[in-house]
Amino acid sequence: MSDTGESSGRRPKVVRLLDEYGLGSLGDELERRWTAEGDDRMSLRALADYFNKQLLATAMAEVGLQPLDGEVDNVYRLLTGDVSGADRTRTERRLEREGVDVEGLRSDFLTYQAIRTYLKEYRGAEYATDDRERTVVEAENIGRLRGRTAVVVESKIDQLRDAGHLEIGDPQTFVEVRVLCADCGGQYEIDELLDRGHCDCQPESEP
Repeated sequence: MSDTGESSGRRPKVVRLLDEYGLGSLGDELERRWTAEGDDRMSLRALADYFNKQLLATAMAEVGLQPLDGEVDNVYRLLTGDVSGADRTRTERRLEREGVDVEGLRSDFLTYQAIRTYLKEYRGAEYATDDRERTVVEAENIGRLRGRTAVVVESKIDQLRDAGHLEIGDPQTFVEVRVLCADCGGQYEIDELLDRGHCDCQPESEP
């Protein structure tokens, strides 16, 4: 959904910050991540941290800083996390020497309540909870993980083959997940176990 929809009263703080920091497309990403399914979904608190890190990265880039991988996460932790006062002060002073308005930036950082207001009241987004059986939902999540694993393995095989380290024709990758109960010794493919709902320690209940 676009951020250009009508809204009564003053614009939410999120919208103002998206404009000021030139992060217009981030609004769509926030909604997509909040309404995603399974492991792809992010909570409102995680989204608030993610949004704030985008502000920090933008502020650092605007003064010519080029953060290395993981540096934005670490700076954000030092500014907002449970760290010593000395560590926080050193980080603030370093940023200020480079030209970052630390106090202004910190005042722009959002809480999860602001993200929730923006997503629900401004964008009209809703997260529909899945009312299916938990085993059905988790079976789908596990299936997605197996699919990702298969893709990674196939990619590695292709790399080894192209580099001359492996000879193989057209590889087909299958990922199997089996579960062993150490008590009864039963072994089950994960889909079978979820369908059964129990191992051999617990006999199937009478209908």
